[in-house]
Amino acid sequence: MAKQRIQKVLAAAGVASRRAAEQLVLDGHVSVNSEQVTALPCFVEDGDAVRVDGRLLRVGRSKAHAYFLLNKSRGVVCTSSDPQGRPTAVEMIPPTGHRLFSVGRLDVDSSGVLILTDDGDLTQRLTHPRYGVPKTYLVQVDGAVTGEEIEKLKRGMYLDGSRTGGAAVRIVHRAPDRTMLELQLREGRNREVRRLLLRLGHKVRRLHRSAIGPLTDHGLKIGNFRALRPAEVEKLRRATGGDETEAAARPARRRRKPASGKSSVGKGKSRPGKRSASGEKPAAGKDAGKKMSVPKSGTSRRIIGG
Repeated sequence: MAKQRIQKVLAAAGVASRRAAEQLVLDGHVSVNSEQVTALPCFVEDGDAVRVDGRLLRVGRSKAHAYFLLNKSRGVVCTSSDPQGRPTAVEMIPPTGHRLFSVGRLDVDSSGVLILTDDGDLTQRLTHPRYGVPKTYLVQVDGAVTGEEIEKLKRGMYLDGSRTGGAAVRIVHRAPDRTMLELQLREGRNREVRRLLLRLGHKVRRLHRSAIGPLTDHGLKIGNFRALRPAEVEKLRRATGGDETEAAARPARRRRKPASGKSSVGKGKSRPGKRSASGEKPAAGKDAGKKMSVPKSGTSRRIIGG
């Protein structure tokens, strides 16, 4: 194995996500060949003795990862352990021999889908803002949300001194005293949905995450979980742009050369609107300018539970 950054090795071994692994190193929990590591970057290779709090990892030897989708209940926290003794998301999955951790966070007062895995690389991609994996929420708030307020959510609003990326918004149901919205975000600021709506004067009564990228809560009751199928894991990878390493290794396509002795039509200049041999004129970008709408969630018509 070529040298790799230690946080990538720790993530691949299922210790923690890359970001959390970096903090483990900085906090002095990691040693390499019996020497404590407290600074980054740090590189290791096959044969190095890497320990986390004294536990030896097998560098260079990986096992298949585990992937679960949990429909979290309200009152369940996403941390590995809770000083207050509240139930954790990890505890809802029976022992599997894998050290699972939550991919991102879903606050204790919210319900909805949550991915649990020991795959640090996929976790990094799903949570990093660079990849912008969409997350869909069903939100019930006090009061009637106006069209002007919807536009503000779509354009983005200021939180913590910077503008949010904007949301795709759809009204599911509106009454004089209550509104149910479907929001789709591509960033993961702390309690972002609740804070945005509160700035507009609407207190959130129910918040349920119905989808993460291509995965939805369809057929999965609140409080239940299931293992992800290999095809679903592959869909998640594609949602983050796939494997950058494999993409970089693909050979570049060769450009076709015109037949020898003959120049291309119009000496390299294209002729827009040219008719084909059949006399038909090709369509000119009939899909150009169309905007993508938020996909309707299969749960948008039911009352949010949990």
